Amino acid sequence: MSDSVEFVEDAGSRERSLELIKHKLSLLPDKPGCYLMKNHQGTIIYVGKAKVLKNRVRSYFTGSHSAKTQKLVSEIRDFEYIITSSNVEALILECNLIKQHHPRYNVLLKDDKTFPYIKITHEAQPRLEVTRRVYKDKGKYFGPYPNAFAAQQTKKLLDRLYPLRKCKTMPDKVCLYYHMGQCLAPCALDVSAETNERMVQEITRFLNGGHEAIKEDLTVKMLAASEELNFERAKELRDHILSIDALMEKQKITTSDALDRDVFGYAVDKGWMAVHIQYMRKGKLIERHVSLFPYYGDEYNDFITYVTQVYSDNPALPKEIFLPQMPAAADAPASEPAQPVDAETVVPRGEATEEREIREALEDWLKVKVHIPQRGLKKQMVDMAKDNARNALEEKFLLLERDQSRTSKAVENLGEWLGLGKVHRIEAFDNSNIQGTNPVSAMVVFVDGRPDKKEYRKFKVKTVVGPDDYETMREVIRRRYERVLKENLTMPDLIVVDGGKGQISAAVDVLENELGLYIPVCGLVKDDKHKTAQLMMGDPAEIVPLKRDSQEFYLLQRIQDEVHRFAITFHRETRAKSMVVSQLDAIPGIGEKRRKALLKHFGSVRKMKEAEVADFKPLGIGEKLAGEILKALQGEAAPHE
Repeated sequence: MSDSVEFVEDAGSRERSLELIKHKLSLLPDKPGCYLMKNHQGTIIYVGKAKVLKNRVRSYFTGSHSAKTQKLVSEIRDFEYIITSSNVEALILECNLIKQHHPRYNVLLKDDKTFPYIKITHEAQPRLEVTRRVYKDKGKYFGPYPNAFAAQQTKKLLDRLYPLRKCKTMPDKVCLYYHMGQCLAPCALDVSAETNERMVQEITRFLNGGHEAIKEDLTVKMLAASEELNFERAKELRDHILSIDALMEKQKITTSDALDRDVFGYAVDKGWMAVHIQYMRKGKLIERHVSLFPYYGDEYNDFITYVTQVYSDNPALPKEIFLPQMPAAADAPASEPAQPVDAETVVPRGEATEEREIREALEDWLKVKVHIPQRGLKKQMVDMAKDNARNALEEKFLLLERDQSRTSKAVENLGEWLGLGKVHRIEAFDNSNIQGTNPVSAMVVFVDGRPDKKEYRKFKVKTVVGPDDYETMREVIRRRYERVLKENLTMPDLIVVDGGKGQISAAVDVLENELGLYIPVCGLVKDDKHKTAQLMMGDPAEIVPLKRDSQEFYLLQRIQDEVHRFAITFHRETRAKSMVVSQLDAIPGIGEKRRKALLKHFGSVRKMKEAEVADFKPLGIGEKLAGEILKALQGEAAPHE
């Protein structure tokens, strides 16, 4: 059996670590900066920022905390800190450290969608394109758009209105776009910079909300074409006007000031945070997006960390950002008097000092106006974003409760179908080999219908030669439950094997006749499309008539898919290692000790292939043997110095 090896912390090491923390806490400075919390393996598990490092870091080790924060604190065995000259530097540094180290307890912007933008490229002959990447390349970016379809439809309209270059690479002759009137063909004809600039300005005006003026221009041209009896041109212009109307009608107008702004709201519950963003462009709400994730630190600080990650690599910023108030500030009365400030500094009434510092730090970094509204329409917009975030959290927990109740019911019903009563723990097995090579097996565990990954186990088959699935099942079942008996581990209520009568019979024979165990065994039979088709049980095994669309059958499918995935992954890892070993073992003069040294030195066979003869010298390998190694790995004569 192959279990993953993990460094285990002993009690003495833990006491020494806590004593070190106590000493370092007394040396913390009264300055702004960032702190990096580490676990017993030296891995950075949390990064935070602080206006006063001494106060913030000490707070983790004093007083009471929520269950989530307590879990973080329980793993801290050391910390580092970096002093910054200002809160702005701390904000930027925190964002960069999170992106560098990906700490497990930080809010990580890793699965959020990227929105499409329309881009006018910065070239002598510019062109329009839809992209999800925004670079500082002097191109003009417009968006984001609600989805790729909306962006493509807008680009399609602009392509018909303004015949910029279409091809990424200049062709040798004019293409179909030229004949359709959608390109001026700079590949073959002379298109002046003034012509391109005029079209770029028109496109910019359109995308910046000037579509009404462009509609008026098109209307004038349409009427002129009609008067000249050029009805085909008039119809074309009319179609352009209708396309603009259809495109702009889909956008909901929410404000009258036509500004680009992002409105944030967040909500927290049960250790989870939901952040809702309303993307408004030219006064129109074009997209709403919500992210849900667990958080472990202070809720507002973790929220601001999320905001900084949203904008850290995005130069296409809005004109304004609206943020919600801090929880303490939100609870304070709106009539609370503001603190005295300089005449040139305008502080919104009721804004807390820490709020103001966060707002100013973001403004200094992003060069964008940041508002934390206290009242009026702007606060209503933030409240709407907060309500949407709260609804997203409530929906998540309702779905979880529904899924849990469905899973519990499925487990209960499965037990009734099999005549077992309550099925608490299920252990499932799957064998994996390709043409009999590197046979392995895997076991997954489901407790109350949910996977318990820390209980998963891998097996390298030791006694079976060739692709014998029945004997492999015997060996693995024997090894697993001999260990269960020897170490007094938890017995399963049901064993699930991948296969039918033969696999079930092999497992039952080992359990009952060799180990004296009477654990129910069922088998999952696949159809010709390798999908779970039938459940079998008994001796001799018979089909259990479970409906294919039942929750019980769906649970069994999930179990079979999971154990198959786990077994295949382990087999691929084993086969890859075996191929490396066999490649090196085939070289005369390479034994086990030297093979391990080579892999440790180069890191992989690929890097070894790319090495030079001289790179083998630190391992005590001469030119001749180094040449033989390279020749064997590269499949051709290796160069000699």
